[in-house]
Amino acid sequence: MLVQHYAGPDEWARYEEHLQAGSMSLRDTLAAQARFVRGTLDEADELLAASTRVDPTFAHFSQRCSAESVKLTIVSSGIAPLIARALERNGLAHIPVLANGVSTDATGWTLHFRDDSLNGHDKAAAVRKASARGKVAYVGDGYSDYEAALVAQERFAKRGRSLERYLRDCGVAFTPFSNFAEIESALFA
Repeated sequence: MLVQHYAGPDEWARYEEHLQAGSMSLRDTLAAQARFVRGTLDEADELLAASTRVDPTFAHFSQRCSAESVKLTIVSSGIAPLIARALERNGLAHIPVLANGVSTDATGWTLHFRDDSLNGHDKAAAVRKASARGKVAYVGDGYSDYEAALVAQERFAKRGRSLERYLRDCGVAFTPFSNFAEIESALFA
């Protein structure tokens, strides 16, 4: 959303094509796209608050996880302070977030990746670490979720998004979903 706002949809699409073709890693794509973003965190948060929404069933899902003693963690290749602000706006600030940091500047943003992986955040490592404590169900939708979904014991892939296609093409079992109410029903039936 931010890259499209500052650079335009054509520039965003150009980098996405490189990513899909394998000519750029996700880490390099995100770093290049971040340089287009010029605003402050407050300006970015305002733009995102006006143009995006958290799934309205996510709050209840979060409550159910807590009631069932299930540890819920957001594992993202996005920007931690912006995710935290979105959660706070929606009364969900208690949910831990593992995501990338950022430095803002009028000449463009710089991402501070969680690790040296090609995704800039090795989500699969987080899943493996959590798996040492018990069963992990992974929920995702995009390119950065591929490896993490493969190492989870149970997977949920958003309908119509690239993770769903990827898991289907790999022949890996998953449950498609449109909202967190569906995931809640599947996990706590």
